Amino acid sequence: MVQSGVSSVVAALERELGATLFNRDRHAVTLTEAGRALLPEARATLAAAQAAVDAVAETTAGLRGTLSIGMMVSTGPIDVPALLGRFHHAHPAVVVRLWQASAGSADLAQAVADGTLDLALLSLPGEPPAGVRIRQLAEEPMVLICPLMHRLAHSRSVSIDALREEAFVEFPVGWGTRAVVDLAFAEAGIARQVAFEVGNYTTAFGLVANGLGIAFVPASAAAGMSSAVAGVTVTARGADSPVMTWRIQVATVTSHRPSAAARAFLGELRYLEQR
Repeated sequence: MVQSGVSSVVAALERELGATLFNRDRHAVTLTEAGRALLPEARATLAAAQAAVDAVAETTAGLRGTLSIGMMVSTGPIDVPALLGRFHHAHPAVVVRLWQASAGSADLAQAVADGTLDLALLSLPGEPPAGVRIRQLAEEPMVLICPLMHRLAHSRSVSIDALREEAFVEFPVGWGTRAVVDLAFAEAGIARQVAFEVGNYTTAFGLVANGLGIAFVPASAAAGMSSAVAGVTVTARGADSPVMTWRIQVATVTSHRPSAAARAFLGELRYLEQR
């Protein structure tokens, strides 16, 4: 639609609702409070309409439509490319849009909540935001990595209390791994010194290998680290089991039924859980 056509439709909608939906000035257009209230309901309405179209399409020409999926930088034991390959083979008419969020799981959950994504593979140690449902797919322990010359490098396991004076290489706030570690240290009453904050495992491994700090990563990521770095299990005081666990989850919206394409993809994930 041309701009004048969009303006006419929006003006008609505002008259029907009896509310102004947009703040307009010469430089920007932003949502009013009424507009923000309408947005999730409008997206749910559009999703319901698409679900009706999908239901008919399934009976005639097979599964069609677009599926928007979000994922973390790492999904641990879940091989997303292989999963998408199987899904594409089974449903070639579905267009998949994959978004890898460097900002972390918190942003992915919000994108599911506001309808930007149909579903997301993420890691949320706490409660999801309103309107989001999560289901656990897999879990693995977090591993402490440190340079080979570090005092802890040759230990099989250490207590979290032994890390009070250490400098850490960390991932951004919003990442699921960061939330797991922050929570564990808060519960232990230990304040951490974060010397570096990076957005990928490769850089984190490099900083640790060069003696610039220690870091926590999922066990699957630690398995691929360089020989210049050692992995150590961290336990709570007086315990033998790992104190931090990274959980991989799938998030969907609660306000409406997922699309037919999303339900088919969720079925692939359930197949993985049963293997």
